[in-house]
Amino acid sequence: MKPKTSYICSKITIMLMENNIIYAIFGWLGSIGLILGYLPQAIQTIRTRQTDGISMPGFCMMAVGGLCFMGQGLMLCLSQGISTGIFLFITNLITTVCSTIIFIIKMRNDYFKK
Repeated sequence: MKPKTSYICSKITIMLMENNIIYAIFGWLGSIGLILGYLPQAIQTIRTRQTDGISMPGFCMMAVGGLCFMGQGLMLCLSQGISTGIFLFITNLITTVCSTIIFIIKMRNDYFKK
């Protein structure tokens, strides 16, 4: 009898999730990667105030996604312990703050300087 693939995948996932160190390492590596990928755009926009190439709907959707992931991270922290969702919360807090700053600069450039 052949074992089901989903059964094997679920067993592997459970084994990895039981080891919180692996879970935390992947979470923090993902957080660092996202922040380092996102922060240069925010810094350049703040320095130059150039927002011509930035899509307003795209940044709005990224901000909404960041807020939702912040909420998910906060709920994970409250329900399963601080170490579970803190990387998700901190990463999306930083990216949401950057999105908000860029959004404000974009609004000033596009709508208030016409």
